[in-house]
Amino acid sequence: MRLKISSKNLLTIPLIITIIALIISTIMIAGCVNDTSTPDSYANDSDSIDLVYDNASYENSTSSPDNYEKKGYCTYVVDGDTIDVEGVGRIRLVGVNTPERGQDGYQEAKNFVKSQCLNKMVYLDIDDKKNYDKYDRVLAVVYVDDTNLNAQLLNKGLAEIMYIPPSEFNPYLWV
Repeated sequence: MRLKISSKNLLTIPLIITIIALIISTIMIAGCVNDTSTPDSYANDSDSIDLVYDNASYENSTSSPDNYEKKGYCTYVVDGDTIDVEGVGRIRLVGVNTPERGQDGYQEAKNFVKSQCLNKMVYLDIDDKKNYDKYDRVLAVVYVDDTNLNAQLLNKGLAEIMYIPPSEFNPYLWV
């Protein structure tokens, strides 16, 4: 098959090339944009955590720290040991383990966490020895109203200790 080149075809070729160039440029620019507004977009780089430090050490404290890495509003309670925090992402309460869905105590633990932190400002002391778990959740002690929520779960019998080294926190000191 032979392609006839006419003056009409010569005008459409630059138009097609221009359209292709615009499409490629748009794709390249879109790939450079980092949209962090979705709750599933979490940073994996521990360097992305802005640190706010005081001279005191609160690694095993049950009251609110003067040093915390992040703060934000709790927007969702997944279960008794996992919450979502605006501007930070999904948080796994370090050092504790609450019952899973379908197990006895699941709803009680979840309801307690909801009552303590949903739609409230929470302060996160992120585990300096291991920032993320295998599900890419930030590992942290959560403070609400000057109280260690992780320790509260243990002391109320709503959670069990789950110590997985390395961790800067010793949950055995919370009970």
